[in-house]
Amino acid sequence: MLASLSIRDVVLIERLNLSFGQGLCVLTGETGAGKSILLDALGLALGGRGDSGLVRHGADQATVVAEFDLGAFAKGGDSHPALTLLREQDLDADTTLVLRRTVTADGRSRAFINDQPVGVALLRRIGETLVEVHGQFDTHGLLNPLTHRDLLDDYAGLAPKRAALTALYRAWQAAETARADADREAARAREEEDYVRHALAELDALDPKDNEEEALAEKRAVMMHREKLVEALTGAAGEISGERGAERALANALRHLTRVADKAAGQLDPLIAVLDQAAAEIGEAARTLQVMAGDMDHDGASLEKLEERLFALRACARKHGIAVAGLATLRADFARRLSLIEDQGDLLTRLAKDAAEAKQAYATAAAALTEERRKAAGKLDKAVMAELAPLKLDRARFVTAVEAVAEADWGPGGGDRVAFTVATNPGAPPGPLAKIASGGELARFMLALKVILAQVGTVPTLVFDEVDTGIGGAVANAVGERLARLGAGVQVLVVTHSPQVAARGQQHLNVRKRVAAGKTTTDVVMLSPEERREEIARMLSGAEITAAARAAASELMAAG
Repeated sequence: MLASLSIRDVVLIERLNLSFGQGLCVLTGETGAGKSILLDALGLALGGRGDSGLVRHGADQATVVAEFDLGAFAKGGDSHPALTLLREQDLDADTTLVLRRTVTADGRSRAFINDQPVGVALLRRIGETLVEVHGQFDTHGLLNPLTHRDLLDDYAGLAPKRAALTALYRAWQAAETARADADREAARAREEEDYVRHALAELDALDPKDNEEEALAEKRAVMMHREKLVEALTGAAGEISGERGAERALANALRHLTRVADKAAGQLDPLIAVLDQAAAEIGEAARTLQVMAGDMDHDGASLEKLEERLFALRACARKHGIAVAGLATLRADFARRLSLIEDQGDLLTRLAKDAAEAKQAYATAAAALTEERRKAAGKLDKAVMAELAPLKLDRARFVTAVEAVAEADWGPGGGDRVAFTVATNPGAPPGPLAKIASGGELARFMLALKVILAQVGTVPTLVFDEVDTGIGGAVANAVGERLARLGAGVQVLVVTHSPQVAARGQQHLNVRKRVAAGKTTTDVVMLSPEERREEIARMLSGAEITAAARAAASELMAAG
């Protein structure tokens, strides 16, 4: 609820601090006293339009601070939409919200929530979750047709079914997206089919291998020095196997030692074994040198083929704008795309079937929800109509219109549009609330609706401006009774000229205009029970308060 309101230098208000309680709070005062200024100040704190005209003459800036207590939601385990909005913006969110707005004399405006600077747009969004203002200039809340479907669903307890429908809608949209994406890819693939087939055939013929470029480049570098390498290998082989080479020297050394080995009592055996091993390894080295020299001499003819292969790989990579290492991957991608072309019929058929089934599931659930909405609309209409007659709107009709929309306009909430409409004259077709009802009628329509919908709303504070315009007697008493009934569940602030309404208030604020030292200011005073009696008597009798008026005021207060 709105816990307090502090106003500094707004139009005729110099300094004002107000505290509010639960239930019905009435604001009274003579015409021109400044009741509208009070509502304008509250609207400024809630994100309303701010301009330099609101700044009191002679002041530098106007400031309004509105404090809200959302503790009831926290105790119930719920999170108020305002707190959810703040958390979405990564702002501190506590059950106490302090909304502050300043407007300077040159028209600059700043907004804060719990001393955190915010944009006016966010402040307005937060404000719309905290206060609803109903009156002849009302443009939000119940007068916004975009809210009517959700309000009807909440009234009928259809929110869980609406949530299930939203899930079905998202599943349908996901299936449609998958089908459309596959269709686009298949269309692109069909357009590129000749190119893909040609490129894949070329890559298949080339048959690139992983790391092939590095291996070929390394081998090519070796082969380009073939002559020097063959010469070195041949020379080394000659040194080992020639007439005066190592093989012959080792063989001669072994021959000398083996002749006398039996005379050395085994002392020469280890040396003979070492020389024998060396001779074997030297022989292996000589054979390896001969093979390598022969292979390199033979490879001379294959250098040209190796270079042709290397240059072909590099040319193909340049053609496709990639590195040689990516050719194998590109080949696999072309193969996948060609497979899609060849298999696209089955894939698209399956995806189209999935999308059609998802759409049908959504359409079936949407139709069922529409039917439940129509039944709930009938109940809501009867409930609201029952409230209209005592409010001097007995000739009016309230109709909740549930209309199907084109398939292109289907959405997460269903395939229908809900609008609260009224007809104020017999025989006239129902139309939008804001266009059909006059200012006074509009406020009473809003009151009747809120009485019925009060239990399903999340806005903790309702403001009714001029709800009693053009009424009196039993009708005014009916308005007061309904406002008091609303006040049992939510906080209600009402600007009223009706003593029957004022007598129902649990709090009574009196707005007064005062002139002192040539300066006019507006004050707001919380009235005591005796002061309330005097104010209600004034409302009954006018400027001169009579004993009869005081007695009547006492009776109204007792009844209230």
